[in-house]
Amino acid sequence: MAQNFANDKAALICGSVAYDTILVFPDRFKAHILPDKLHTLNVSFLVPEMRREFGGCAANIAYGLNLLGDRGIAMATAGQDFAPYRERMVALGLPVEHIKLIDGTFTAQAFITTDLDDNQITAFHPGAMQFAHLNKVADAGTGVTLGIVAPDGRQAMIEHAAQFEAASIPFIFDPGQGMPMFGGDELKTFIRQARWVAVNDYEWGMLCQKTGLSAADVSAEVEALIREVYASSPEAVALATTSMKETRE
Repeated sequence: MAQNFANDKAALICGSVAYDTILVFPDRFKAHILPDKLHTLNVSFLVPEMRREFGGCAANIAYGLNLLGDRGIAMATAGQDFAPYRERMVALGLPVEHIKLIDGTFTAQAFITTDLDDNQITAFHPGAMQFAHLNKVADAGTGVTLGIVAPDGRQAMIEHAAQFEAASIPFIFDPGQGMPMFGGDELKTFIRQARWVAVNDYEWGMLCQKTGLSAADVSAEVEALIREVYASSPEAVALATTSMKETRE
C-alpha cells in the first residue's frame, strides 16, 4: 500500500516517468550502413533480445530516495498506458497522487538499440511529458522541503524551477538529457534559482559552452556544484595524482 506523505517532510521530484524499451542488435551497425548512401538511409535491424524497463527521472529518483529512508514524491505526467507503471509504484510504496494522466497520449518512452560495439540508436517519444507544465509545485502541499528539477518537458522545467524559487523551496537543478533544450541565458537563470547543480562530465562541458561560465562562476551562485568526472578525463587524472601526492606526504 502506498504511504501517506501528506503530513511528512518530503522531496518533490519534478521530472519524467517513461518506459524504456532496450533492444540488442547482435551485430555491428557499421556492417549494414553504406557510407555513400547516408542521404537515402533506409535500414532495419533484427533485434531478438528485448526488455522493457520502468524509466524516467522522477519515479526512479523517488525510488532511490525511499531506499535511503527518505521520502520522495514524483510529480510527472503519464498517458493512457500508465497502468502497469502505476501498479509497480504502488507496490513499491511510492506515491502516485501527483502523476497527472493526460488523455489521448502515451507515457513518454525511449526505444534504445545497442550493437556489439556499444553504439546506440535511440528514438524518444515525449508523449504526455509535453504537458508536464500542467503540474504545479503548490499542488504537492506544504510538506515539501526540497525540490528537484530533473529532465522533463521544456516549459515544465522552466515553470517548476520558478515555482520552487517563489515558494522558497531549495532545489537541485539536474538538467540531464534536457540540457540541449535550453539556451545560455535560460541555463544561467536555472543556476541562479537553484541551491545545487548536478551534472555529469559531458553535461558540464555543454553547460560551460552554452553559458560561458566556469566552475568558479557556477560555484559562486550555488551552495554546491556536483559534477561527475569520468575516470579517463584529464580532471580525474589530475585529482588522482594530487590525492596520491597528498597521501605520500
